[in-house]
Amino acid sequence: MDLIEISWVLLIIGVTASIAWLIAPYITKIYTHESSLIDRVFDPIENLIYRIIGIDKNRGMGWKEYFLTGLFVNLIMMALTFSIFLFQGVLPLNPQHFSSLNWNLALNNVISFMTNTDLQHYAGESTLSYLSQTAAVQFLMFSAPATGISMAVAMIRGFRVGAKDLGNFYLDFTRTIIRLLLPLSILVSLVLVVLGVPQSISGYAVVRTIEGVTQQIAIGPIASLTSITQLGSNGGGYFGANFAYPFQNPSPVSDILELSLMLLLPTALIFVFGRLLGKKSESKPVFIAAYSMLGINLLIGFLQKVSLGPGIETRIGGFFSTFWTVISTSTNTGSLNASLYAMSPSAVLSSFMSMFIQSTPGAVGTGLIYMIMYVILTVFIVGLMAGRTPEYLGIKITARDVGLIMLAFIIHPIIILIPTILAYTTGAAAQIGIGANAIGFTKIFYEFSSAAANNGSDFFGVLANTPFFNVATAIVMFVGRYAPMCILLALSGSVLGRKREAVSGLRTDSLVFAVVLVGSIIILVLLVFLPFLALGPILAFFEGRMNFFG
Repeated sequence: MDLIEISWVLLIIGVTASIAWLIAPYITKIYTHESSLIDRVFDPIENLIYRIIGIDKNRGMGWKEYFLTGLFVNLIMMALTFSIFLFQGVLPLNPQHFSSLNWNLALNNVISFMTNTDLQHYAGESTLSYLSQTAAVQFLMFSAPATGISMAVAMIRGFRVGAKDLGNFYLDFTRTIIRLLLPLSILVSLVLVVLGVPQSISGYAVVRTIEGVTQQIAIGPIASLTSITQLGSNGGGYFGANFAYPFQNPSPVSDILELSLMLLLPTALIFVFGRLLGKKSESKPVFIAAYSMLGINLLIGFLQKVSLGPGIETRIGGFFSTFWTVISTSTNTGSLNASLYAMSPSAVLSSFMSMFIQSTPGAVGTGLIYMIMYVILTVFIVGLMAGRTPEYLGIKITARDVGLIMLAFIIHPIIILIPTILAYTTGAAAQIGIGANAIGFTKIFYEFSSAAANNGSDFFGVLANTPFFNVATAIVMFVGRYAPMCILLALSGSVLGRKREAVSGLRTDSLVFAVVLVGSIIILVLLVFLPFLALGPILAFFEGRMNFFG
């Protein structure tokens, strides 16, 4: 990177982090239920919802009830949207007369969007009706990040002094959508419309080109979908070309805005973390660690220069394409403004690192959950090295706590490696033309790494619309989302109300701890994944390849 490019990186990250810090107090009040002026607007709406679904908003939940309630609500939403995809062909708001989806693609879609993955084995503009894009896809794009944020808040509550329960999922979920995601999404949608992103349900336009032939122009509710796509770490797009398509990302200005949106809420939740604990200083090492690892990923990503060529949108250029790819995978958003095939092996290696760590800063909610896991794991390692009982926030960390953390940690490589092997042994990789070489292995390994991390970017797109890849990635996405949530909520439930003592030893709100935290995360991830990275992107890098075309 030259000086101008470094300046752009620092400016975009600095401004976004500053805005995140400014909105953190507002977000905190959503979950501490402190009174504010906007209660007059939102309270009647929320109370009506609580009455309709018949819940007691004041009743707290233990970790099992909280998780199972969230899972149940998510499964109901999956069932509803699955029926929309299955019967799309006979449902309204389908002026293009698209046919219904087959069962395995519909299954992949509902799990993909409900797990905040948004992996797309289809091209939206030629596959989904307006009803599917709004009532199914966009509906889940609000529900998925709301679930992740709610689970993260519940986990934090377990570590709060004096907490008796983890809160109420229905209450957290509802308030997240109504008080956070909807207002921000509406505001961003209006800005995107001003910047040239279409918002319409009037049907696709047919125009005559200067060559005298007719061409169909795909337009729809794109601005509203785009806003929650980036804000909610979703990443799926209205178009198969994703954010390389001019209607979804019309200019360099929209590119910078949409890039910044990916970082906004994951960063804000880091500051919310300390506020919810009642100890703002605890956010400092988490922020330093997350952004230090993001900095490392940026350095790796720019080791090889991405130049204009096949797969790079000329309006955006190689620098902003690489920058977007690193930020997108670092936040587990998964959206792309250039073809992943056009990325250098170093940029793809950076993406792998982000998906393995999942806290750089990670997706909304789940990134913070994983970071808390790493913090406690680091506390345990430091405790062993110092020969003293590990503790976090004055809470002694037991063998059971560490066992839960290791279980959550080890699930990730298992659900990546098993289906990667199966893709080759069953012939599924060969079926879509993927060979058993460094480039082919990277593409298959990336597919399941992306699914397990609930990232959603991939090399294949519609090419992976086969029963094997649809079902296999659906299973990986489901397990990768809900298994760690369940395990780490169980951890939070186990420390709830546990006796606290005066903090001694290494302080977890210090710069020293942040450095140790970064080191332990990188070492843990490399120990698990380095052999597999050596077979793919690292080998491609030393072969001198400039991209993954061919």
